[in-house]
Amino acid sequence: MATNRTFTMLKPDSIEKGNIGAILEKITTSGFRIVAMKMTQLSTANCEEFYAIHSERPFFGELITYMTRGAIVAAILEKENAVEDFRALIGATNPADAAEGTIRKLYADSMGENAVHGSDSNENAEIEGNFHFSGREQF
Repeated sequence: MATNRTFTMLKPDSIEKGNIGAILEKITTSGFRIVAMKMTQLSTANCEEFYAIHSERPFFGELITYMTRGAIVAAILEKENAVEDFRALIGATNPADAAEGTIRKLYADSMGENAVHGSDSNENAEIEGNFHFSGREQF
C-alpha cells in the first residue's frame, strides 16, 4: 500500500539563487522519497489557475508576477504523514518566524519570496500534484 504523498514546488527565488540541490538534499535526508519531479515555468494563465484561491487577495498580482518570472521545480513526495511532516520541514510562511533548520529559515528572504510551497492538506496535495503532473496515476 502506498504511503502518504504531498506536493511541493521550489519557487523562482530558490532556482535563481542556486538552491535546488541543497533543498532537495534537505527533503530527502528528512525521509521523503521523490516520486515525480520536473523543472518548468508557469504561464500566467496556469499560475492564475493554480493560485485562484487567492485571486481576491491584495497580493495576487505580485504573486503571479513572482511565480512566473522564472523556473520552478515541482515534485511529489512520499512519506508517512507526508503533508504534516513536510509543512514542519518547510517552516512558517514568514522566514523570520520559521524554526531554525527549516527550509524557509535557511533559504527564504521574505513572506513574498519564501523559497518553497508545500500542500496544506491531503486533498490539496492531490489536487496540486495532479495540476502539475500527468494525472491521477501520480497519486
